Amino acid sequence: MKWIARQSSQNAIGLLQDRLKTDLVSAKIMAGRGVENLPQARFYLENDISFLHNPFYFEDMEIFCDRVLQAIESGEKVRVFGDRDVDGITSTALIVLELRRLGLDVSYTVPLGDEPYGVTKEKIDAAVSDGVTLAITVDCGISCFDEVDYANTKGLDFLITDHHIGKTLPPAVAVIDPKVEGSGYPFEHLAGCGVAAKCIWALRFAMTPFYRERVMLLHAYPGNGTVIIEACILENMIETDRVCEEVVPGVLPAENSRLLRFLSCGLPVMVLDAETELIQMKKAFPKADISLTDLRSQFEKFMPAVRGRSLFELSSISRFALYNNSRSELDTLSGLFCAYIRASNPLLYGEYRKLMDIVAIGTVSDLMPMIDENRIIVKNGLKVLEEGTRENLIPFMTLQNLSGRTLSAIDIGWNVSPVLNASGRMGQPDVAVQMLLSESHEEAFKLAGRLREMNEERKKQGEKAWDRILPDARTSYEQFGTKFVIVHDNSIPRGIAGIMATRLNKTFGAPSIVITEPEKGRSVGSMRSSNGFNCHDFLSGYSELFEDYGGHAYAGGFTLKSENVDELLLRISETADYLDCPEEEESVIEYDAALSEIQFTPSIMKIISRFEPYGENNPPLQFMISGARLTGMTIMSNQKNAAAAHLKFNLDYGTFVWPAVFWSAGQRLGQDFDDGDIVDVVFRLGRNYYRNQETIQLTVLDMRRH
Repeated sequence: MKWIARQSSQNAIGLLQDRLKTDLVSAKIMAGRGVENLPQARFYLENDISFLHNPFYFEDMEIFCDRVLQAIESGEKVRVFGDRDVDGITSTALIVLELRRLGLDVSYTVPLGDEPYGVTKEKIDAAVSDGVTLAITVDCGISCFDEVDYANTKGLDFLITDHHIGKTLPPAVAVIDPKVEGSGYPFEHLAGCGVAAKCIWALRFAMTPFYRERVMLLHAYPGNGTVIIEACILENMIETDRVCEEVVPGVLPAENSRLLRFLSCGLPVMVLDAETELIQMKKAFPKADISLTDLRSQFEKFMPAVRGRSLFELSSISRFALYNNSRSELDTLSGLFCAYIRASNPLLYGEYRKLMDIVAIGTVSDLMPMIDENRIIVKNGLKVLEEGTRENLIPFMTLQNLSGRTLSAIDIGWNVSPVLNASGRMGQPDVAVQMLLSESHEEAFKLAGRLREMNEERKKQGEKAWDRILPDARTSYEQFGTKFVIVHDNSIPRGIAGIMATRLNKTFGAPSIVITEPEKGRSVGSMRSSNGFNCHDFLSGYSELFEDYGGHAYAGGFTLKSENVDELLLRISETADYLDCPEEEESVIEYDAALSEIQFTPSIMKIISRFEPYGENNPPLQFMISGARLTGMTIMSNQKNAAAAHLKFNLDYGTFVWPAVFWSAGQRLGQDFDDGDIVDVVFRLGRNYYRNQETIQLTVLDMRRH
């Protein structure tokens, strides 16, 4: 097995150490994971939701807000269209809860039984019949051009919120989707519930006096015999314009000043300390009539840290300024102004943070990359779950043995997602939605129990289906030259087709498709892959056969008329010889950093915590140490066969002794290493919980004699 250190830029390491004062190990890890500038680093080093991207970067967000505000004013009925998976369930609950809070008459629909994904004409007719005039999709809708066009003829307006790829956009009033070209949003990997949360924040902001109000901020300070003046305009807390001018007093005529022209737009000019700023402005433009609005009293009322500090002093302690490449004091003022808006409106900050538990569940469940703002979303969501502030989740978390402990993304993936997902797979996603909307502890407990029962039933169905399809899968695997697996079995419940495809992919190590027929004349397929084989790209080659298809790199799905299944299977078999499946290469372990004896101390757990949550695109940290001594080697097995055994031992390195395990390595004892050997080790560090006791756990990935 080959060991490789993650490649990292020395320039990036130096920048992170110099500007952010991070330790060398953290700087190496960040640089090795693609962090090359200060703004990127904030998502590893900050937890505050203030660092999330502004929702108004979405081009259509104002249109979205205005249409909902219109619905509130007119007392319209609203229907939310959601999906059956965990992302769709959490997205539905989030939007319904918020619209209820705003006083709207809101209902929702999610696919029950074998109902198709997304918006259908039948559901549009039902909504119109119920008097609904505004529909909002969550985690779906981006591909529903014909359906939305049909809704327009019925007088039903659609607001689309989704996170899937869309090329021909539906004719909706607004489309909020970070994957849509030209969306304006700086991060495309939000989950559907993340998009829903962005819409909620924007709606709350739209209820404040600052919505669509343009604000001018200014800062003037002495240069080398000059006055340097900076000013910017914010709208919806986003900078839309800026000017910087260095003025030699008495030299520049007022009529030639770009800055004075900038100030003449009629907006009030806001500063931190009006008296100090006015002195500099009068020095630069003695004859100009300049009026300034002082923000200090308002800032100090909501942000005690501002009290008694100048803008220069605040810039030296501002977390926002820390990640700004320009280090401009005007950027500090802008950050303070935005912080003031959040601090003076709890719905935009403290109360908004309380939504992150549901957003984190959906984000982790939908396997979104743990990069950029998803990290801050999930970090906060895990903390909110630990705090137990959402009463209707307490019974569920208690039943899952997750209450009263430190939570990780792995806990969500293993103990929350499968149970919530079971409701959708069993055709009853409304049960999970009802639990998240429940206002009664008793009802929430009852619904949590039903979810657990459905999960057990889903497991039983899965085992029966697996036993039935495995022989056909083996035949398919051989027929495709071990490059592909396709199983077509109409007896497989639609809800577990994805599970079966995942299991086939893991079993055979090849892209796998499972096709079933949930309703007469209409078939659906689920696809899973690994090792760089792109499901979405593959399915696009057969798009003309599908009624609908989509997905990501490693997961995809499609619907088609049952009469087209045979043609699809034939065409795939004809191209099987040309499938671009990456060849198996020598196993490689990539580690983040080599640790010296001085660096490898119990304080390393602070670094482990810093880089949590782990998940897609952010795997658990892996380290290498060289020259550790093995002691206390023990085989952990009751079996006589050492090949199936695990190893337990201690690693003596520097001044610390670390308990370690090496899974399935019993056969290597006495051959590759032995008790007392000096070894090099690649490993992971984590926390182990046993009988409510938390201990550090070192898991060896590979080991060899030094």
